[in-house]
Amino acid sequence: MVGRPRKAAGDVVRHPVFARFYTRLSERAEPVMAPVRRELLSGLSGRVLEVGAGNGLNFGYYPGTVSEVVAIEPERALRQLAVEAAQRAEVPVDVVPGAAEALPVKSEGYDAVVLCIVLCSVRDVARALREVRRVVRPGGEVRFFEHGRAPGRAMRTAQAGLDRTVWPLLFGGCHVGRDAVGALRGAGFELGEHRELLMPERGPRLPSSYCVLGTARRP
Repeated sequence: MVGRPRKAAGDVVRHPVFARFYTRLSERAEPVMAPVRRELLSGLSGRVLEVGAGNGLNFGYYPGTVSEVVAIEPERALRQLAVEAAQRAEVPVDVVPGAAEALPVKSEGYDAVVLCIVLCSVRDVARALREVRRVVRPGGEVRFFEHGRAPGRAMRTAQAGLDRTVWPLLFGGCHVGRDAVGALRGAGFELGEHRELLMPERGPRLPSSYCVLGTARRP
């Protein structure tokens, strides 16, 4: 059947220590993240592919107009938590292993693709977005929420230094200074409405505070 997951290899990445840290952090941040997740997923319909589902916190926010979600998660511990979250979801969710750079699904099988804090940690952003373009139908939508490049020179310099040194090692391959909007545009997507926001809105600005939320479309 078109768009059904192909058989994927086993675990693509293993970050068990980071997975435990990420789970605790994401659950504590959920009161702040919940409105972002609702906005990110609002209005979706049909078949949706979520790339880098983590521990599955998005699943509870998919609207009933979504007929099916296929959720890709490469890290075993997070994937197990996502499977548990899928069982509680109000829409059908199938959680499978796989990498963003080689999505284990057929071409043009999805009405939308969701990217939520995933482009920061993929090994090859351009290749991952080529895969996204491959699997979403012509005219299909990409919903994205990513953190990335800061607007000021000083913070950008700090981000670049962290990305070259300790940040990816400490945070499961994450990079704080990537340009998600530029990468989507460079991959041939048409950018729709998108806006920058700070997470959290108040308090000190961290290298990971600079986020963007929006939509793009495959021509």
